[in-house]
Amino acid sequence: MSLRKRSITLHGHRTSITLEPEFWAGLEELAAMQRKTITAAIAAIDDERDPENNLSSCIRVAVLKHYQSQP
Repeated sequence: MSLRKRSITLHGHRTSITLEPEFWAGLEELAAMQRKTITAAIAAIDDERDPENNLSSCIRVAVLKHYQSQP
């Protein structure tokens, strides 16, 4: 399984996020359902996470929770 890296700007700071393609696809779906851009969805996840937790891991958990909440 290959990882894909994307660079985004969060709160004025440039950061790189590395996720598996399946998690990028899940994040895109999550953002679309929330009517947000991917960057805005990531920013919301970043705002809610414990600073001790890795952002990529928090994104994976958010995508998992999204799918778990589906009927």
